[in-house]
Formats: sequence, structure tokens, C-alpha cells
Amino acid sequence: MTGNTSTTSATTGEMNFTATPEPCVDHGALQSPLAVLYTIIFVLGLVGNVVALLVFFCVDSKKNSVRVFLINIAFADLLLVVCLPFRILYHSRGNVWTLGPILCKVVGNLFYMNMYISVTLLGLISVDRYLKIQRGARVQHRLRTTRWSTGICAVVWTVAFAFTLPLLIPQNPPQSDRHVAVPRCFHYKKLHNAEWKAYINVFVLVVFWLVFVALVVSYGKIALKLLRASQEKPDLPNASRYTRTARKSFFILFLFTACFVPYHMVRVFYIKTQITDTTCFWQGVADKANEVALLLSALNSCLDPVMYFLLSSSVRKEVLRLVGNVCCVRDVGGASGSSSSLEPDSKNGRTTRGQASVSSHLKEKTTMDSSHAGT
Repeated sequence: MTGNTSTTSATTGEMNFTATPEPCVDHGALQSPLAVLYTIIFVLGLVGNVVALLVFFCVDSKKNSVRVFLINIAFADLLLVVCLPFRILYHSRGNVWTLGPILCKVVGNLFYMNMYISVTLLGLISVDRYLKIQRGARVQHRLRTTRWSTGICAVVWTVAFAFTLPLLIPQNPPQSDRHVAVPRCFHYKKLHNAEWKAYINVFVLVVFWLVFVALVVSYGKIALKLLRASQEKPDLPNASRYTRTARKSFFILFLFTACFVPYHMVRVFYIKTQITDTTCFWQGVADKANEVALLLSALNSCLDPVMYFLLSSSVRKEVLRLVGNVCCVRDVGGASGSSSSLEPDSKNGRTTRGQASVSSHLKEKTTMDSSHAGT
């Protein structure tokens, strides 16, 4: 079966609501694993980003450019996570969409919009950190203010909405789509009649690889400079701190590469099959590879809180405090249970661990009272 046969499923765009009586690709493939894995990502991403935003707004009093970027990344990740229940519902129902074409477009495009906002802001953080380390004190002073970072974030959100809005404009479905067999969403589609959308996807690919190169160069130079400084002057008080910062830079680079690079490598082949005549076999390969790679990209939304933990001391302290409180509650519960089973339950003989901090005078008085009661 060739790509010409597959064009019976006429489409108008990647996030369009379409259906075909004879699908060229297997729409039922991977539906159960995708539903389960997206559910896990949804829960972890929702909890992680909500906690991060609460810390940023309620605890963190530092105002710098990195904090502004991290807050915007957390918002973008949270909006992306909110789109996941619709994908979970779609895959759990056998890849059948029942919520209408408008919501299909909105959910699909918002998912991609917020993913690329996160990508862009991660690249800006790398450039920000590079300039603070490589440049002079005047540049560092300017970068510590939040005015420029707030303005850049506003530009990023504005451009993202400007590119997304045209994709949300309702269009009349082709004649072949008016006899719908099974409504679909988030699925592979040919773009013979809408190649301009493929060109937008190509532009987004170019932006991603530019951001990736900027991130690799920035974090690579940061890490090498800090490692060199720690090795040349190991006796300096900040030598160990330089090493930790360098390791954090490599971790962020690894996180970005593992989550986003596979998807954008697959994307090149995926777009090619959409605008050229391709056999059904390769269309199926492109569809499955795209779904797996997209899952890795969504995984970034629940791994970004790890980055917040590394880059923000306020987030790190608050998380450690919460973990410490949970551990203390468990310890106190275990200690009280063991003491109640071992110690006598009498008016004058009951003791607890909390009484270890009472003054020696009260201890002596209690002992005297107990001896008189015994006689």
C-alpha cells in the first residue's frame, strides 16, 4: 500500500479533528501504555510544579532573572500537564475522540505551545548563567535585575500565542471528512493540502536546534571554566562549590537532551512523510516513533522540578524542610508507640522523651514525690 492510498484520510493540520474509514497507520498501537504513562507524568508533573510555584510566590524572596525564568517554566509545564488528561482519556477510549473538533485543536496546540515555551526559556537560562559568569561586573549587575528577564518572557509568550492562534482558526473540513467513521485527534495525518503547517513545524525545528546549540555552548563553557578554576586552585573556599555548579550544568544539559532531542530528531522524518508520498509502512514507523518521542518530551514537565531543586536554594530548602518534617513525624509516632508499650502507666511513674529537656530541679522534685508515695 502506498502513500497515495493513504490520502483517502484527508486532513487539514496536525491538531485537526479528522477521521478516516481506512486508516493507513495502526491507531490502536501503544494506546494502553500511553494512557498509563501519561497518567504517571500528569500526577508527578502536577504535584511538582504546583509545589514549585507555591515556593516561588510564598517562600522565595529573592528577585533575580533566573527566578523569573523558572516561574515561567513552571507555569508552562503546569499548562502542559493540564492538557494530559485529555490525551489520557483519548488513549483509554481506544484512540477515539468524543469531545468535538474545537477542543481537539485547543488541547493539541496548547500542549505544543507550552512545550516550546519551556524549551526557549531553558535556553535563555543557559545564556543568562553564561553571561553572569563570563562577563564583567556591569553585565552581572544588569542581569541580576528582573526587568529584562520579565520583558523577554513576555515576548516569548506573545510570540508563542501569535504562532498558535492561526492553527486554532476553524476550517471547513474536506469532502472526504464529511462522512466520518471514527473521530480522531492527536494522530498522524498527511499535509498535502496544508503544507504551510509543515513549514511552521520546520521553523519550530530550526528554533529548537538553535536553542539546543546555545544551551550546549553556554553550559559547556560554564562547566569547563568552573572545573578548571576548582582544579587550578583547589585550596580556595569556593572550589568545591565550583565543582557542584559544573555538575549541575551537565545535569541540566543531560535533562534537556534526553527529553527533547529524540523528539526533534524523529520530527524531521515525521514531517517528511507528511508532505511526500510515503508507503504505509514508513508512515506507521513515523507515527509510533513520534508517539514515543513525544512521551519523553512530556516527561520533562515532571523532571523540571528537579532542576528547580538544583538552581533555586529556596526550593531546595523548602523541599528539604518538608521532607524533614515528614520524617520527624514518623519518628515521633514510632517513639511514642514504643514508650507506651514499655513504660508503666501510673500517675507518678509515666515518663516520655519530651521530659528529657525538663530542668534538673523538676526531675529531683518528681523523684522525691515518687519515693514518698512508695513509703
